[in-house]
Amino acid sequence: MQNAMDIRAISVAEYIIEHKSTVRKAGDELGLSKSTVHNDVHNRLKYIDYSLYLKVQEVLDYNMSVRHIRGGESTRKLYMQNKYGSV
Repeated sequence: MQNAMDIRAISVAEYIIEHKSTVRKAGDELGLSKSTVHNDVHNRLKYIDYSLYLKVQEVLDYNMSVRHIRGGESTRKLYMQNKYGSV
């Protein structure tokens, strides 16, 4: 029998897989903190549904591998906004 936290962990995992989302973006969309999302998909999920855990880890590993690119894009947008008044 699953409790509310188990159901939440599965829901978060399915959201991350479906939207190829980051932990922060999933937290914002689902109204949860980044820490809660991280705890659900890294600690709780592996004991609930290991195959779902592995799928989430694939998405999160990819996000981790491209984060330096995303960070550079954010900096570029910020620079363009400050220099020209808008993007």
